[in-house]
Amino acid sequence: MQTLIKVLGIAALIWIGFTVLGWVLGFAIKLVFWALVIGVLIALGSAVYAALKGKPDRKALR
Repeated sequence: MQTLIKVLGIAALIWIGFTVLGWVLGFAIKLVFWALVIGVLIALGSAVYAALKGKPDRKALR
């Protein structure tokens, strides 16, 4: 009976560990996704602002 309790305890700890790891990784993936979206929006906004604010006599890049 002692061995059965130890095996069940280890199985429960492994299950809890995988649950916590899955939650943390899921949160991290969402965080990275939204950081990427915000970064792209800031880069696009900066490019649009620079294009609108640019000097009209500036030579075009070739």
